[in-house]
Amino acid sequence: MPLTPKFTPPRYVAVEGPIRVGKSTLARILAERMHARLVADPDDNPYLADFYAERPGAALRAQLHFLLTRYQQLSDLGLERDPRPVVCDYLFERDRIFAALTLDDAELQLYERYYQLFRPQISNPDLVIYLQASPDVLRKRLKKKRDPRERDLSHAYLREVVEAYEHFFFRYEASNLLVVNTTEIDFVERNQDLQGLLRRLSEPVKGTQYFLPLGPE
Repeated sequence: MPLTPKFTPPRYVAVEGPIRVGKSTLARILAERMHARLVADPDDNPYLADFYAERPGAALRAQLHFLLTRYQQLSDLGLERDPRPVVCDYLFERDRIFAALTLDDAELQLYERYYQLFRPQISNPDLVIYLQASPDVLRKRLKKKRDPRERDLSHAYLREVVEAYEHFFFRYEASNLLVVNTTEIDFVERNQDLQGLLRRLSEPVKGTQYFLPLGPE
C-alpha cells in the first residue's frame, strides 16, 4: 500500500471576511500554531474619525491611507529571506472591496489608478480562509464588542459589505480557498467550534472548498 504523502501546511495564509466575523482572532491562533509571522491589518488610520463623521473627502483620504499602508506591509513580506510561514488577517483585495462601497465614481477612478499600480507587486497567498456570517450575526457581534467607532454601522451597510464579499469570492481563483460559514458557530467564544475548524485546516485545501459546521446541538 503506498504511503499517504505528509500534509505540508501552506507557507502564506490570509484570513478574510466582513467586520467582526473573527478574522483577527483566527489569524492570531493560526500564527501561534504554525510558529508563523503575523501580519495584522493596520487600524491606526488618521482619517477614520472624519470618515465616520461623513466629512467631505474623508472617504478617499482614508481609503488611500489603507491602500498605501497595506501595500507597504504586503510588498515586503520577505518570503524568500525568512523561512517562517506568514499569516495575514487580511487580503490585499480587501481594500478594493471597501473602496467600491465608500467612494463615489470620480474618487473610485482615482483610487483604481493607484490600486492597479500596486497590485502586480503583491504575492498571492497559498491559502485564503474566507469567513462568512449573516448581517444579523455580525450585528450581534458588533453590539457585544461595543466599539464606539462601529456602533452606528447600519444593518443596510452590513448587508452591503456581506454582499460585496460574496460577490468577490464567488469569482476568486487566485489562491486555494476555504469558505467557512460562521453563522451557526462562534470559534471566538466556543472552544469546540474552534477545534473543529482547526482540524479542517490540518488537511489540504485544493481549489475552492467549503467547511459547513453544524454548530452546537
